[in-house]
Amino acid sequence: MGPAKILEAAHVRRLLLHVQHTRNPARNRVMVLLSFKAGLRACEIAGLDWSMLLRPDGRIAKQIVVSDRIAKKGSGRRIPLNPELSASLDQLRRYQAFPRDGPVVRSERGAHLTARSVVNWFRRTYAELDLNGCSSHSGRRTFITRSARLLIKTGGSLRDVQELAGHRSLTTTERYIEGDRDAQRRLMRLI
Repeated sequence: MGPAKILEAAHVRRLLLHVQHTRNPARNRVMVLLSFKAGLRACEIAGLDWSMLLRPDGRIAKQIVVSDRIAKKGSGRRIPLNPELSASLDQLRRYQAFPRDGPVVRSERGAHLTARSVVNWFRRTYAELDLNGCSSHSGRRTFITRSARLLIKTGGSLRDVQELAGHRSLTTTERYIEGDRDAQRRLMRLI
């Protein structure tokens, strides 16, 4: 089995429409956006706590503070919050009666989901949509690839993508980035 499939924007929109009709639409939308708009791993989605998202006044912060305790290999980081994700987190927080701590992504009993539960949820959801080759890591790979492609517009570097991804090595980040044949053809016409 190869690396998780990267999704096009239309597939992500389809995924977000699909989760609107699930048992926990606000929670499930946040799970999708944490994966695609923040690049979080399944273990980070499962371990995310409201205290990592809130300002001292209790409002949603402008960044996610991924603590070392939930990050792979203890590589915590700060990720600026995407506006769409921020709005969805705000909606979920209202639905959950404005918690200041505790799990963001809750099980039916109100506890943190396990990383395995997050992985299984994504697997089932992708299967329901016939998105073959996708896994819980597809959002993360899509996030890293899209971030790398958009760097030229921001003046950033691959080092910025590496830090957002929480990778210790740039070579790890590079393995996540999928090439774009159309962009390569356009580039060759300019040379």
